[in-house]
Amino acid sequence: MEPPLRESTAHGWDAQACGALIDELLALRGAMLAHERSLSAWIAEARPAHAAGARNLAHYLAMRAGDVRGLQDSLARLGLSSLGRSESHVLANLDKVLGLLHVLAGRPWQAASREEPAGFGSGRDRLARRAEALFGPAPAQRGVRIMVTLPGSAAHDPALVGALVHAGMDVARINCAHDDEAAWTALASHVRRAAAASGRNVKVLMDLAGPKIRTGAIAAGPSVLRLKPRRDAYGRIVSPALVGLRAAGGGAGVPGADAVLDVDPGWLRQLRAGDRIEFADARGALRRLTVLDERGGTVLAECGHGAYLTPATRLRVHGRDAPIADTAVGGLPEPVGALRLERGETLRITAQGIGRPASHGGHERRVVPTSVACTLPAVLAQVRKGERVWFDDGRIGGVIRRASARGVDVEITDVPDGGQDLLADKGINFPDSALDLPALTGKDRRDLDVVARHADIVGLSFAQSADDVRALRAELAARGAESLGLMLKIETRRGFEHLPELLFAAMGAPAAGVMIARGDLAVECGFERLAEVQEEILWACEAAHMPVVWATQVLETLAKKGRPSRAEITDAAMGERAECVMLNKGPHILAAIRTLDDVLRRMQGHQAKKRPLMRALQSWRLGARG
Repeated sequence: MEPPLRESTAHGWDAQACGALIDELLALRGAMLAHERSLSAWIAEARPAHAAGARNLAHYLAMRAGDVRGLQDSLARLGLSSLGRSESHVLANLDKVLGLLHVLAGRPWQAASREEPAGFGSGRDRLARRAEALFGPAPAQRGVRIMVTLPGSAAHDPALVGALVHAGMDVARINCAHDDEAAWTALASHVRRAAAASGRNVKVLMDLAGPKIRTGAIAAGPSVLRLKPRRDAYGRIVSPALVGLRAAGGGAGVPGADAVLDVDPGWLRQLRAGDRIEFADARGALRRLTVLDERGGTVLAECGHGAYLTPATRLRVHGRDAPIADTAVGGLPEPVGALRLERGETLRITAQGIGRPASHGGHERRVVPTSVACTLPAVLAQVRKGERVWFDDGRIGGVIRRASARGVDVEITDVPDGGQDLLADKGINFPDSALDLPALTGKDRRDLDVVARHADIVGLSFAQSADDVRALRAELAARGAESLGLMLKIETRRGFEHLPELLFAAMGAPAAGVMIARGDLAVECGFERLAEVQEEILWACEAAHMPVVWATQVLETLAKKGRPSRAEITDAAMGERAECVMLNKGPHILAAIRTLDDVLRRMQGHQAKKRPLMRALQSWRLGARG
């Protein structure tokens, strides 16, 4: 056990104790410089603008290679810096402490600033310049930028893009995993025009889809429309379901309707207020619609009982010998394929085919398990029995019980009580598997032709090694787009484990940053480790003077439902420690931007990276007591 540090004596500071700390710090300093020399090839890859960050990162990695908590405690008890907030200027901070210890011990000290890549102020300034090179200038009253994922529908809605820019969007994100070249081009064009109109510099980030493993197509379920009257606590009908009827192919809306059906135009013209329309629903139950109103070629009717309508449903006017006796119904909801999974069930992941629920095979006792294909069948040969699998951002989890190149059987172990639906195009994660996947798919290379023409920043999804970054830089160079900024998306455990080499490789680009993609990262590393992992990414990136994007589910319930949870407000406030915070699309995205802007403005007076700022507190001022 380390002996207690004697902080002072009758004649001043304990020279022996200070000397012991000096020796320990000098040894640590020597390890930092030695590590810098060992990484000289990596550091040489960095551009001059990133050179200080590359050297500082090497020093930081050396400092964090061992447990220095005992040293930190001894320094703190002397009232000295404990090195705990030195990420941006590691060697300079250590030298400052060494200088003070030499003074306390009565020893001569000669500054060695020539070996220091960054100082207290210059380290922060370099990070700020790197962020500006990537994202553009920060807003006047907010140091952290706001990035917004644009919905595909905004390609046809320039007014929405303009509203996002006006509300405070600093970076527009276009996800190339969805939509197509025409949509991406339109989105980028809308951003450019809106930014020019507002006099703001709004950057365009285009994310490459990358080798995302997703569920394949699933057999569609039935197309069913449910009519559901509103009932009180006793089950009594409070208000009927309102159904709009319109001519097939017309596309007219029906004001006030809960649902709209397409019917034969000639049959529709016969309807009058008060008419009763009868039909047998999907269960064979006799149901009735009563016509309330007819106007503008559409009809509004009410249904007093619950009913299920399918393409086989026929509507007939009761008590009238009409020229057109009945009509089919159209406009029913598009059928969605879903696989209901329960705990203990087997799900078979196949190389191809359409996903289907479990069924009996040729023999009565043989059950064919629920199956779904995956979009990258090559991974099936790379996974092993006993490894974990997660689906749909961790909503469904299981363990591989049988594995072959033809298919993988997964026992479902983690699922909500009552089961969970698995849909097509949902992510599949293999956190325990050593997957060998290309950083850039054929689709990514084709998409880069569009990205090179329209983007300011290109996002490298599922970045896992330095070679991945070099491959992207080579592709950009081949298109004359070397000036584009790089955004490394850290969303796999392997990417997190290889973060230092990714950072060094990214420093070969003019501008680069890191996105903490917390959705996939939480699944890959474990939800319980996410807080620790995101902290370590923030520290390493600050040491490299590399800007960070705080991403995934920030203010998500506000963006999607119009009201935030208490927990996500706190999470948004933590975004102050990054250089940019990303919001995902949703019907209330403008409110989410305004709320995030307000939170970040408030928090920047209290927090800078890991360093709490002691701004004057206004809440706890007490007057003199009378």
